[in-house]
Amino acid sequence: MGELGGGGPFVVREYVHFLGARPDPAVVASIGAAGELDGLTMPDDWYVSGGRELDLVVSYIPAVADLPGWLGFLDRVIERYAGITRYLQVTLEPNFPIPLIDGSSPGVMAALIDGLPHARRALDARGHGDVRVGFSVAEPAEWLGGDAEFWRRLGEADLGGVVDYVGLGLYPDAFGPPVPVAGVRAMTEHALRHLREHSLVVAGIPATTPIHVAENGSPSLAGRDQVASLATMLAVVREQEAALNIAVYELFALRDADTGGGEAVGALGLVTDYYVRKPAFDLYRRIVAGG
Repeated sequence: MGELGGGGPFVVREYVHFLGARPDPAVVASIGAAGELDGLTMPDDWYVSGGRELDLVVSYIPAVADLPGWLGFLDRVIERYAGITRYLQVTLEPNFPIPLIDGSSPGVMAALIDGLPHARRALDARGHGDVRVGFSVAEPAEWLGGDAEFWRRLGEADLGGVVDYVGLGLYPDAFGPPVPVAGVRAMTEHALRHLREHSLVVAGIPATTPIHVAENGSPSLAGRDQVASLATMLAVVREQEAALNIAVYELFALRDADTGGGEAVGALGLVTDYYVRKPAFDLYRRIVAGG
């Protein structure tokens, strides 16, 4: 991480999970959610040194809707981590209804709509007005089977005043058939423009609210060129940075979950599951350094 960041501004993303009053132990184990309020991956002071800024995601995935429990959990997260946090993300991709992603959870819209202003008030009350509050989505809608109702309800909630940024989960070539570089370029630009020019307009979130590319990745699987794909996606982000007000970019992920498993979700890292560096590691290091 030190080599990648190079001592300059470098956002690091971490996740904590609200699983309800009686979480399934198997789910807790599968996502590594035990002890998340005791500490994150690294010691606290690591996140505020070396130019690093913590982007902390608070995910909502209870088995049954539990708004009071969720708001109380947000309070505990803020009490524990606000002092080392730069960006606080309330829910993870609530427009994306797949298992273990917030969009599949009962009561997720209330968790988002009530959670954003609640987090803002809790941060301000504790003297953390500099922490930025936002949420993330997966885009564009046709990749998900449509999310028009999600954006309509968000617009009705009139949350523009408490949303400091909107994060985008962007994986144009990760979870389908291999895509040529020209296709990766087109899909990346479409996702960014669809979010800014369509979805955020419906939600009443102004163009002055920055977009964060909160997750972006491409797997290193047979028949795919991770380096070419990442270079293409990052080039598009840079090209559209000013026009679409893109303020932050975060790559998913540092380390593979399962390099040899043959699944995209296990091979998104810059290093293997044994921390052997892939060619994409040097590519990303050069890009972060401005090369």
